[in-house]
Formats: sequence, structure tokens, C-alpha cells
Amino acid sequence: MALRLSTVVSGVGPRHSGKPRLKLRFGVRSGCCAAVTNMAFTETPSTFKVFDSHLHVWASPQEAGKFPYFPGQEPTLPGNADFLLQCMEEAGVDGALIVQPINHKFDHNYVTSVLKKYPIKFVGCCLANPADDGSGLKQFEDLVLKDGYRAIRFNPYLWPTGEKMTNKVGKAIFQRAGELNVPVGFMCMKGLGLHISEIEQLCTEFPSTVVLLDHLAFCKPPINDEEGLVFTQLLNLSRFPQVHVKFSALFRVSRGQFPYLDLSPLLSQVVSHFGANRVMWGSDFPFVVAECGYKGAKEAVHNIGNEISLPFSDLEWIMGRTATQLFQNQLTPLKN
Repeated sequence: MALRLSTVVSGVGPRHSGKPRLKLRFGVRSGCCAAVTNMAFTETPSTFKVFDSHLHVWASPQEAGKFPYFPGQEPTLPGNADFLLQCMEEAGVDGALIVQPINHKFDHNYVTSVLKKYPIKFVGCCLANPADDGSGLKQFEDLVLKDGYRAIRFNPYLWPTGEKMTNKVGKAIFQRAGELNVPVGFMCMKGLGLHISEIEQLCTEFPSTVVLLDHLAFCKPPINDEEGLVFTQLLNLSRFPQVHVKFSALFRVSRGQFPYLDLSPLLSQVVSHFGANRVMWGSDFPFVVAECGYKGAKEAVHNIGNEISLPFSDLEWIMGRTATQLFQNQLTPLKN
């Protein structure tokens, strides 16, 4: 069984005078690949496109012959494009940024095939190859200039042992990303504190490169002074105007269960510091399906928005306008 949620607007939010406040109704129903039903918006006659800023796809077992997995990284759950499209349709999500999965590592052929098949639906984020020989820079340029990728992910744990993202290779790719108008995402899975100095250095040296912080930079609701300091470091990155925050993979950063309301004060502070136009929602499909469901990933943001009386205009930015604007020069206008 799953929660059923609908959204209406009633009255005015207590902390945002004159702006509509979201109110929620709950019920119960079953669902196919999600925990929550779709939402009905009545607050404005205009509609906006919902864009998922962070998800993955990989080949199905039947497709693995043509698109092999990286040895030792065989997936344990379905994540093929057809399954994603089914979930997106059920949840009312219009487009997405596909982040190259570790399951195929630096072999981008499967994601490239999906981008070419659905060019108005998806944008691609490739995975930075920090090989010592510098071959990753050429691969990055080819993926952008030949295959149309519009973002790149820095995974610090793929850098050679003892090397940082600020080494010669890292700086070369980061600088080139700025020249190509391609945002760089950072995956700080082991904690922002381990990588904050590198991120700050790159932002300072190359201010024209747009930065995306995946999954709230993996900051959980602080429960001690050390964690509070790290979250403050995240908020302080707002001083760099090129830095954006993904409010994504909520099941990874929450200490609780759906609808992850313990993230409410974090979102409130992030929006206060960065502005909603530098915050974007992401599901982390397909991992989210087994957690709260794909629909649930979308609906959780509305629950949290209601908790903090988030203006509907801010919700629009977080649920689609930020990402769409960020990629407006690269992405064909989304269609239902």
C-alpha cells in the first residue's frame, strides 16, 4: 500500500505574505513503481515542466551483450531506459539529466544510445576519466562535441591514489568544461568535508565553470558540531554564483523514512542562501524505486515544501525551471 497525495492551494503561507502556500491531503492506494499518486495543481492556470536533474540508466541483461557492464559492476536491480520512461510517465516527469553510471564506467555507449533515441527527453552527464595520461580530456571533448553530452561528473574516488581533483588532469577538464558551457557535478559520497577545499579552489580559479553539488553534497541533517560545520561549508559555497545544489536522492541524505521531513530545515536554508533558481530536484533513479518509489521521490519535495511554506514559484524552480534554464542553450524544449 502507498500514501496518496494531492496538492491544492489555500490561503497564504505564514512566512511568505501574498504567496500561495501548498496544502496536502493524504489517502491510501496501491501503486506500480511508486509510493504516491500523481498531484493535481490548482494554484495557477499555467503549467511548468518537471525535470529530474539526477538519475541513471544502464543496459538490461538482454542488452548487456551489446552494452557490456564494467567487470565487478554488474547491476543488481533493473535500470534500463524503458523502465525509466514508464516511471517518468506515471509520475508526470517531462525530462531528465542522465548521469553516466559506474556500471558501465567510462564506456558511455549505452547512455549515448538513449540520448540519441530520445533527444528531446534527455540530457547526458558523462563521467570524468582522470587517467594519468590525460586521455580523459579528449574523451570528454568527444562526448560533448560529437555525442552532445551537456554535463560531466567528477567522482573523486576514481582519481589515482594520492591525487586530488585539483591535479593537472582535473584542472584541465574543469577549465575545458567552462569553455564548453558544460556544468561539472561533484559526488562527495564520503563527505563534503573531504573535498571542500578542492571544490573551492576550482571555483576560485575557474569562475566560468558551473558547478552542481550532487545529493545536497551528501550532507545529512546535522546531529553534532562537526556535521553542523560541514553543512555550513555547503551553505558558504553560495558565495560562488556558479554553484548549484541538487536536492536529490533524498533517501540517501535523510535520517528518516518517506516523506523525509527531517530535510525540511536543510532545504529552507539552502533556498535562503542559494535561491531557488540554483536548487534542483533529482530522484536518483533507479535506486529510489526500492525506497519510496519514483513518484515518491517527486512527491517528497512537495511534502517538504509544504512543511516550510515554500512559495509555489520556488517549487517551480526546484522541480524544473532551474535545470531547464541551466540547459536552455543545450536542451530542445521539453514536450509532454
